[in-house]
Amino acid sequence: MTDHAIAGVPLEDVILVAQAVASAAMCGLIWFVQGVHYPMFAAIAGDRSRDYALENQRRTTPVVVPFMLVELVAAAAIACWPPAGVGRGIALAGLALVAVIWLSTFLVQVPLHARLAGDGHSPAAVAALVRGNWIRTVAWTARAVLAAWMLRVAG
Repeated sequence: MTDHAIAGVPLEDVILVAQAVASAAMCGLIWFVQGVHYPMFAAIAGDRSRDYALENQRRTTPVVVPFMLVELVAAAAIACWPPAGVGRGIALAGLALVAVIWLSTFLVQVPLHARLAGDGHSPAAVAALVRGNWIRTVAWTARAVLAAWMLRVAG
């Protein structure tokens, strides 16, 4: 990977920085979601809860998807071509954390969001959303730490 460059910057460095930025952004965002955003779903009841849930999906998707895709591509590239100093095991652990995040997103959070958007307010669904999101909160925190560490030790 070190033979290639973008604007004179080694591709390996671009990928490491992209991963670190995406992971850090998602780490900060997920802590906000965990501590503020998801718990506030409990305060939206009645007729407006379905509209709120749908609007939440509409607004959240374009914010998180670019960071999630950059993180996925970067983690996969690093796992395939680990930079010197990182090692394949750590690179694969980083990719495994991304897999945990994506699986949790599509197997836990997306169905619960769909339930809230379809049925409206459900205290059980909101509680499950907050509780289940701890998986992503912990995994994205670990990803951010790991990405920063990789950036520090690479090359």
